[in-house]
Amino acid sequence: MARNLILSGGVFHDFPATSAALAETLAEVGVESDITEDIVGGLADAPEYQLITVNALRWRMRQDRFAEHRPRWRFELPVGARTALLDHLERGGGLLCMHTASICFDDWQGWSRVLGGCWDWAKSHHPPLGWASVRIHGGHPVVDGLRDFDLVDEVYSDLSVQSDVRPLASSLGQPLIWARPVRRGRVVYDALGHDTRSYDSPIHRTILQRAALWLLKRPVAFSE
Repeated sequence: MARNLILSGGVFHDFPATSAALAETLAEVGVESDITEDIVGGLADAPEYQLITVNALRWRMRQDRFAEHRPRWRFELPVGARTALLDHLERGGGLLCMHTASICFDDWQGWSRVLGGCWDWAKSHHPPLGWASVRIHGGHPVVDGLRDFDLVDEVYSDLSVQSDVRPLASSLGQPLIWARPVRRGRVVYDALGHDTRSYDSPIHRTILQRAALWLLKRPVAFSE
């Protein structure tokens, strides 16, 4: 059984619930997850895991409206933790990044290059949480053969996305899911996952399971 480290925690989201839902989803395809809010401590143990998942909202909180949350949640990723993530990819490990991962680690310019994009506070936004229609683009084992679907979620819009990113799924013309090689490893970003209703969608769950298998370089050969 493959081991997955879920880096969790942050404001405005029920991360304990979504991390648990994600762990349950991946367990169905043989991935055993440990969940921690200690990002630095967790990454110190990165060599023990084949997959690392970022399901967190941890950043510098420089905007005035977040001032009251800074004492508890303000975060900068130390050099050693950055190195641990890069070494994980260099070993051929997988990195699954959910929803608010595009906001995380904003003190590290290299994070957006690893992820393939990032939240830009000058332009990025999302419509109110609600029903969204997701279009599948195909051309990748994570999504091939799946149909378009609807779910309750937030559609992150106007992210700063690198030019080489090819979306596997989108909504309202916004790229939501992509997959890419980084160093000797692989990265998948899934902008969905605001709350547990996102995990109620069977097709979204299938995408996440396929993503985990692809990240682990295992065969992705099962139907929806």
